[in-house]
Amino acid sequence: MISTSSSTSSPSSGVGSFIHSYGSKKFIRPKSDDVLDAVAQARFNEKKWVWIEDDNEGYVRGHVVKEEEDTVEVEYENGGTAIVRVCTIKPMNPPKFDMVDDMAELTHLNEPSVIHNLTVRYKTNRVYTYSGLFLVAVNPYRKLPIYSEEYIQSYKGKRRGEMPPHIYAVADQAYHDMVQDKENQSILITGESGAGKTENTKIVIQYLTAVATTTNKPTTNILQTQILQANPILESFGNAQTIRNNNSSRFGKFIRIEFNNRAQICGANIEWYLLEKSRVHQQTSKERNYHIFYQLLEADEETKKQLLLTDQAQDYNFIKHSNKRIEGVDDAEEYRNLCKSLEIMGLVEKEKIDLFRIVASILHLGNISVTDYRDRADIRDFSVVERVCHLLGISAEDFKKSLLAPRIKAGRDWVTQAKSPTQVVASLDALAKTLYERNFAFLVERVNKAIDGQKSKDKLGFIGVLDIAGFEIFESNSFEQLCINYTNEKLQQFFNQNMFELEQEEYQKEKIAWNYIDFGNDLQPTIDLIEKTNPVGILSCLEEECVAPRGSDGRFLEKLNKFCDKDNPEAKYKSTRFGDGFILRHYAGDVEYSVDGWIEKNKDPLNEDITRLLARSSQKHVALLFEDYLTDDGPSVAPVKSDYTSSFASMLKLKKGSGSFRTVGQRHKQQLLALMNTLHMTHPHFVRCILPNNRKHAGEIQTKLVLDQLRCNGVLEGIRICRKGFPNRLSFDEFRKRYQVLCPYLLDREAFIDGRTACQMLVNQMQLDGDKYQIGTTKVFFKATVLADLEELRDGKLSVCITKFQAYCRGGIARQYQTRFSRQTDAIRVMQRNARIYVSLREWPWWKIYAKLKPLNAAYRVDSKMREKEQKIIVLETQLKEQQASLGEAVMRNQELEGEHQDFKELIIAEQTMLRELEESKEDLLSKFTAAEERVEELEVELKEKTGQYEQAKRVQDEEIDQLHTQVDTSKLVNDRLNGDLERKKEENMQIKDQLKQINDEKEQLQLQLTDLKNENIAALEKNTEHQKLLQEQNTVQKEKITTLETEKSQLAEHISVQEIELYNLKSSLENEKNLKEEKDTKCAMLESELNSSRSALKTEAEQKQDWESKYNDLKADWEELTALVRAESDQAKARMFKFDQVLSGLKFFQK
Repeated sequence: MISTSSSTSSPSSGVGSFIHSYGSKKFIRPKSDDVLDAVAQARFNEKKWVWIEDDNEGYVRGHVVKEEEDTVEVEYENGGTAIVRVCTIKPMNPPKFDMVDDMAELTHLNEPSVIHNLTVRYKTNRVYTYSGLFLVAVNPYRKLPIYSEEYIQSYKGKRRGEMPPHIYAVADQAYHDMVQDKENQSILITGESGAGKTENTKIVIQYLTAVATTTNKPTTNILQTQILQANPILESFGNAQTIRNNNSSRFGKFIRIEFNNRAQICGANIEWYLLEKSRVHQQTSKERNYHIFYQLLEADEETKKQLLLTDQAQDYNFIKHSNKRIEGVDDAEEYRNLCKSLEIMGLVEKEKIDLFRIVASILHLGNISVTDYRDRADIRDFSVVERVCHLLGISAEDFKKSLLAPRIKAGRDWVTQAKSPTQVVASLDALAKTLYERNFAFLVERVNKAIDGQKSKDKLGFIGVLDIAGFEIFESNSFEQLCINYTNEKLQQFFNQNMFELEQEEYQKEKIAWNYIDFGNDLQPTIDLIEKTNPVGILSCLEEECVAPRGSDGRFLEKLNKFCDKDNPEAKYKSTRFGDGFILRHYAGDVEYSVDGWIEKNKDPLNEDITRLLARSSQKHVALLFEDYLTDDGPSVAPVKSDYTSSFASMLKLKKGSGSFRTVGQRHKQQLLALMNTLHMTHPHFVRCILPNNRKHAGEIQTKLVLDQLRCNGVLEGIRICRKGFPNRLSFDEFRKRYQVLCPYLLDREAFIDGRTACQMLVNQMQLDGDKYQIGTTKVFFKATVLADLEELRDGKLSVCITKFQAYCRGGIARQYQTRFSRQTDAIRVMQRNARIYVSLREWPWWKIYAKLKPLNAAYRVDSKMREKEQKIIVLETQLKEQQASLGEAVMRNQELEGEHQDFKELIIAEQTMLRELEESKEDLLSKFTAAEERVEELEVELKEKTGQYEQAKRVQDEEIDQLHTQVDTSKLVNDRLNGDLERKKEENMQIKDQLKQINDEKEQLQLQLTDLKNENIAALEKNTEHQKLLQEQNTVQKEKITTLETEKSQLAEHISVQEIELYNLKSSLENEKNLKEEKDTKCAMLESELNSSRSALKTEAEQKQDWESKYNDLKADWEELTALVRAESDQAKARMFKFDQVLSGLKFFQK
């Protein structure tokens, strides 16, 4: 179901609403009034409406009365006529183009059409509008309900065009492109002060942190909170109240948000540009210094005591002449929010005090009063100097000496130079600006350290958000305006190249005839004039004059005029009439610059004697800020702590002895070069913020002011580029559907014709000029105003068709009215005739008698009705008896069923008892089965152990048997060897016996040898016999062991077989129990089903019984009512008969 009761924005707001649809919220666009649109279109078609230039309002509405060659006569919408030149009027778009989401869709792309579309959208709270690649954002000057969590979720993952224009759509497109294309993205937000750049930057960061949150990790949530809390810190130190804006950013910033491969935020970094330092010591009465100065005066007493501050802004010269309060802003609350944000960033109390110490010292610096004493500067109130030096951690005497008579190095010697009061005051202002700038740079780097996140290699890319001031054209434009306009010139060139590069890529993709145009070259001459060194440009000429010993603003202007001023009327540089400046032609218009004070502003000089003193401060924070002035020889770049190396290190001046020094113009040029290199490596998205009026009123548009901003922001420049191409395009299907009405009989609706051929046939039939359109592969491209002409032709054709249709409809309606009128006339005539007849019959006697007798006819029908009632009573009595009989049978059946129910109940109880017993026996069997399984497992484990022991013992015995066999074999070999020896000895003995006879002398010796040999032989035989006996005994023992082990193995096998038989018996018994249980369960289920059927039958019988009883009661009541009715009708009939008899008797009497 869909409910609109929870819409988050009212329909009157014009921005749509949310509805609940199937558990989720969906955005519904506001519906237009078709009737009003048709009326407006008809009014527009009656005349040729145009925009007419007006000095006061820019452009006003009117229509052409008479046209001539060079002039036209026009009539203003508000009355009055005038004759104007053709070049001063612009064609007007049809009403259907009012409030279009994308101004590139306008058929007439001109200034009044753009400003009109923005105006009508702004007055209906549609503050965002597309203009090609631009998103134009107009400051609403009030809170709109379009930044809630519901809107964030509704824009998440949506393509452009699915939702109304919004800054969320741009941020989501950048996030989607980064994830899909793995390419870094950038969002460029520019505009004047008060146009809403800072707020839109915060909204972009808020959206990115919301959509990139997919985890609940504390570290991720802390990092996202720190990124969001960086804005309040930067606003306190970098924002101030101006005439146009209560919270104006006085610096530019590029916020880089890093994402990991999971598309989650893993870090961020902030780079800043062009801090407005002069605001530190001078403001107008309607403006304020930076917010932090006023917030510190509302700090707690302990902090103010530590910083030697009072609570009155009137006590400090640097802020006493400014606006003290901002309506609706509580500085005390803002100070508490600032402290909370600093704590979230991880700053400890000492770090916060160090930052505040610099701000407080600047306030005290402004209170130093410099007097003139004998043409030399002097300071009378030394207590103020002591306060400043106490906060800065330096010697008051040394500070005063360095301020009034600083040391200057002349060659190798140091000399003291006395300063005039004006020079001392300028030195104090310069010191205040430098202190604030360096403190701001340190703060930004400290914030970067906190939000940098963890260093990881799985980075997906980053989305950079650039918040920088737009093009500025004031009455008096100085060096600051040149830097800002130079930056915007580069950004506009970047936009031109990017925008038309994409446009021309689509032309190439559609394969249409097109010659490539480099629109970046349109702005290149102005950029070269500012930044080139050969030939000399404005910045390089300024650098040379700053380096020159006697450089001055006059010499600088003379050089510029000499190198740049040319007689060519198309030249970008021109000298002024009075010779006090020059005029530079930018894309937004011609700007006159005054060169007064440019040398000093570019050099940004400092009292280096004081800076060396600050570099040796006892306060570590102050010494760190001026660490590049540590040496006595002059400023040099010293190693800065590794935690703060990027933009803070870039603030430190280069060594003078190296032949160059850092100037403001040089530093800005290098920063801008780095920024442009970064942007060229990203896919850009453009947001142009517009200031609607100077009075900060919601719903008010000042046309001329907005037109100036559109020119300065490059919106009209983008439209100019768009006009050179083919800004309007339609797909083949859309073009055919919309404009086939101009040639209705050209295309055969039954035959197939491809889209390109059909579109070619249509444009040929329309006789369009070939230079005004191109047909691509999927679309038809048109030059500007071509679609407007086609729309006029289409409107004329539709007007003819609608006129014919209206004539047909009016004829049909008239005929229906005529038919209805004739039928009404016939009906009235019939009614009149019947009325006349009734009037004529009303006085006839027989009619009177008929009128009196007609009511009496009912008496004759009473008897028939009585008979019918009696028959009905008899039928009802019969039915009642039958119902009573059936009721008795139902009662008997009910009693029988109740008895059966009781029997079934007892049977169920018995079955439940049996079921419980079976469950108990089942549990016992299961426990036994479990125990048996455990016993089997134990036996199996024991069997495995014994089998292992048996196998191990068998292996050992086998090894011993093998050894014994080896020994037996060895003994046999020894025995065989001895037997062989014995045989040899016998043979020798026989030889000896044979020789005994021959050698008698050796007889005794041989006998002795024979005896010895016999003894040895006997010993060897005995030894062999004993060894054989020992082997036989060991073999016998081994055989007995083997026999014993085989016996044990057979016993174990028998035991295992017994256990397996027992286990099989247990399993079979368990299966029998399971089968028995299943049978019991089946029987119980059958009994329960029979019981349920019996219950349902009983219930049916009881319901029938109740029905019969209710019918019986109804019949009884009907019978009583019928009896009473019959009696009443009988009485009435009797009364009528009596009255009829009286009437008859009366008639008889009259007849007599």
